[in-house]
Amino acid sequence: MTNITEQRNDRFGDMDALSTEELMYRINDEDAKVAAAVRLTIPQAAAAAEHAAAGIAKGGRLIYVGAGTSGRLGVLDASECPPTFGVSYETVQGHIAGGYGALIHAAEGAEDDAEAGIELIDSLDVNADDTVIGISASGGARYVIAAVKRAREKGAYTAAITSNPNTPLGRAAETEIAAITGAEAVAGSTRMKCGTAQKMVLNMISTCAMARLGRIRGGLMTDMVATNEKLRERAVGIVMRAASVDTERARRALELANMDTGAAIRLIERGEA
Repeated sequence: MTNITEQRNDRFGDMDALSTEELMYRINDEDAKVAAAVRLTIPQAAAAAEHAAAGIAKGGRLIYVGAGTSGRLGVLDASECPPTFGVSYETVQGHIAGGYGALIHAAEGAEDDAEAGIELIDSLDVNADDTVIGISASGGARYVIAAVKRAREKGAYTAAITSNPNTPLGRAAETEIAAITGAEAVAGSTRMKCGTAQKMVLNMISTCAMARLGRIRGGLMTDMVATNEKLRERAVGIVMRAASVDTERARRALELANMDTGAAIRLIERGEA
């Protein structure tokens, strides 16, 4: 395995002598490379999204498993799916080595606990309708590798999001999504380009899976549940555009549907609001 994520980036050998603005320009130059690296992963990421959508349609789940920054990004993406797409918190899940306490207090040693990864998958009762995606920039986190291997043994579809080629995690999964972003500004600090790439890939997978499931129409969050003032106003606009109705009718439908955007649209389509 070529461990690119631990290599030193020669462009930053003098970073401590640069002005803040000069350093930021160099970091920004590196960040500009991320989208191109992510674009190369689209065929693999699309396969993962399609598997996830097919599984969820049968009652399965999309489960992210990661460690450190990678784990935090998985939890972040999962936590955004219920308010954005109206799915349950069970349907899209994020799990991090060391447990949810590791979201705010780093538990770096937890990524080496392979047994905990196996126990996680067993505790979730993973099955053939589930999609399990392991996330590790290095591709070597034993907690994540063990979780993915165990999920595959139990019949789940598995994918790996990494930032190194030909990794143990990539080999453990059915599909390897390797966004090779190169050495970081600070060697080994994979919260930088690697983390940005991982977030972009996760965005694509969850969004495209939900699009395949019909939870997005015409670029609108048509299954969003409005739970605050901002979202209630957004919901009115969504219902107006998706159902081609005026403000008054959109508000009435949302009230009948308890601010469930998708339900409000269906009420209008059936002539019940």
